[in-house]
Amino acid sequence: MPFFGCKDTKKMNLMLLIVVKASVISHFFVTFAPYLEYYILLKMDKRRKKSRNRQGLQVVTLCISTAMVLVLLGLVVFSVFSARNLSMYFKENLTITLLLGEDATDAEAKLLCKKLLQKPYLKSIDFVSKEQALKEQTAAMGSDPSDFIGENPFVSSIEMHLHADYANGDSLRWINKELHKYPKVSDITYPKDLMDSVNQNIQKISVVLLVLAVLLTFISFSLISNTVKLSVFSRRFSIHTMKLVGASWGFIRRPFIRRAIAIGLLAALLACLVLGGGIYALFYYQPEAMVIVTWEVLAITAGTICIFGIIITTFCTYISVSKFLRMKAGDLYKI
Repeated sequence: MPFFGCKDTKKMNLMLLIVVKASVISHFFVTFAPYLEYYILLKMDKRRKKSRNRQGLQVVTLCISTAMVLVLLGLVVFSVFSARNLSMYFKENLTITLLLGEDATDAEAKLLCKKLLQKPYLKSIDFVSKEQALKEQTAAMGSDPSDFIGENPFVSSIEMHLHADYANGDSLRWINKELHKYPKVSDITYPKDLMDSVNQNIQKISVVLLVLAVLLTFISFSLISNTVKLSVFSRRFSIHTMKLVGASWGFIRRPFIRRAIAIGLLAALLACLVLGGGIYALFYYQPEAMVIVTWEVLAITAGTICIFGIIITTFCTYISVSKFLRMKAGDLYKI
């Protein structure tokens, strides 16, 4: 009997076989398609999680490495401004003593103090009368010198403290000449050798810190740049894909720049916390360090860390993304 008008038995059997196989295949796909789809989705989800974990590990690595570099940079900035405050503290605590003549009265000495207070180079001034000088020396020596001499051997004096900008050899020369013009001033004494030694040491320390800051800036830029390049390198094909579908370079850079800013801020926060813990320990064991380490120094250090962290991560990310944007598809496989 013909099958659909087919008289040839072989053709009929072949058609039956095709129909049976098609029904079996369709039944297989209908039965197992949901399981196959679930398996494919599960594999894709695992790949996404693995990629997400890899990117998260890269972010953590970049954040920690950037924070370590920022800690070193913060230490240099902190040292520079602390050394500056330390030099100012020493200079402003150096005492210049004006010895007055024996005929100078207390009224004349106080009038001279008022005149000197108008000078721009003076920070503070103290008048020491003959009687006060005798009391201080009696307390220091344990005996009254006037008992042996028969009179007070001391003269009135004026102790001055200069502003830090004037506590150097050149300024002291013309200040010395100016003070000698007052008729009641008999002599002027100050620790010249100590002042010169302090100025020389401060200059040496400043040069060393400046060189260290430049070297550390260069090293930190290189380290953070390499870490950022590795982070962008793992997504070079995504960058190329976005470029192929017509995305502009600015649109492609934007998410990388945002992430770089966030990483820079987070790394700066970690660096500030580490430095803050060290400074707190310094204040705990050396409370007198508050004289040198002021809130101004802390604010400048924290601000420098935050600004530098954002700028260097953003700049390095911009350069790295631009490098891969300029590459052709074949070059991406060669690196």
